[in-house]
Amino acid sequence: MGNWISTWTDGTWTDDSAARALPALLCLPPAGAGCQQFRSWQPALTGIAQVYGVQLPGRENRWREPMPDTFGAAVTAIATELEATVGDRPLVVFGHSFGGLIGYEVARRVTPRALVVSGCRAPTHWDGAGRGIVDDGQELDKLFDTAGLDPELLDEDTRALMVEMLRKDAQLSLSYVHRSDGPLPVPVHAWGADGDETVSAADLDGWAAVTSAGLTRHTVSGGHHAVLRRPQPVLEHLTTLLRGEGVPLAPTG
Repeated sequence: MGNWISTWTDGTWTDDSAARALPALLCLPPAGAGCQQFRSWQPALTGIAQVYGVQLPGRENRWREPMPDTFGAAVTAIATELEATVGDRPLVVFGHSFGGLIGYEVARRVTPRALVVSGCRAPTHWDGAGRGIVDDGQELDKLFDTAGLDPELLDEDTRALMVEMLRKDAQLSLSYVHRSDGPLPVPVHAWGADGDETVSAADLDGWAAVTSAGLTRHTVSGGHHAVLRRPQPVLEHLTTLLRGEGVPLAPTG
């Protein structure tokens, strides 16, 4: 694996020829987080798909590496490595929160069968969304709260590291500009939570404007990270998409 994309087989960071024959699921984590959280998804999708996680610099095994200068540079690096890794296999892209925005731009370059986003406002609703994290300590505390973390219970070094990662990702998001050069030619499935105070129903409905293949909305109970905390419903949905059972998918390539 290259620097940007990691994968797991039977719980280890490795690759396997049998796994490479399966459809691929690309998973992009939220701001301030690494892709290790998707490691548990591989056993759940054994025989169905090979799970790949996008690892941005500055976290987990890449914590010493600098962030890219722009959002576009990150997307280009991910898409280039993804094409070399996945080849012509069927591909579904999943991204949560900030990861959904990156997933959308990656999907514009590689044309997967479907894009699944959760807790992520539509690209047309995104401009300037990270400014409050960069400039405002209260906004950072709100993010810790939506993640179910009490900042006062974290040790100083852990909190400082998390704040640094969140701010770097937020700064990266500020370089994002949505360019309307045609809708995404693949279906979009947008997952939201009825208790999410950071992404509204209108933010999710906005995804309809950026796809020519249809938007399907899904709602669960909980807060901003509800889909990641209780992933079984989305895993079942992803299984259906990866198998193509009764779901209209855009052609690969």
